[in-house]
Amino acid sequence: MSATPHHITFSSVDPFALATFWSGVTGAPLADDDFAGDPEASVLVPDGTPLLFVRVPDGKTAARNRVHLDLRPDTTRDEEVERLLGIGATLVDDQRRPDGRGWVVLADPEGNEFCVERGAAEKAAMP
Repeated sequence: MSATPHHITFSSVDPFALATFWSGVTGAPLADDDFAGDPEASVLVPDGTPLLFVRVPDGKTAARNRVHLDLRPDTTRDEEVERLLGIGATLVDDQRRPDGRGWVVLADPEGNEFCVERGAAEKAAMP
């Protein structure tokens, strides 16, 4: 027997706004029935597990997430970090190394941390 994840769920003060941010991150659309003010909103990641954002009464209280997403961009890591900063992410920690390895920790508008790794082409080019 086994179980398959049905959603990756985020607690959120403003589900629609946070889903809109993550829609920009992933390039995936929101569900057709999601609107501002809804108590939940979904990002429909193609060929992946949907991201579900559910309203809670309070903001993030823990300093670090217990679970986070690691993203592998279809461009370079550095290009993706700049793009995500431009749509509302904030820099939390920069673990890029001089040899090109490493990752960057960002936070979404509600403080949920996520990492940006090297793109597949960058990783393949490393010795």
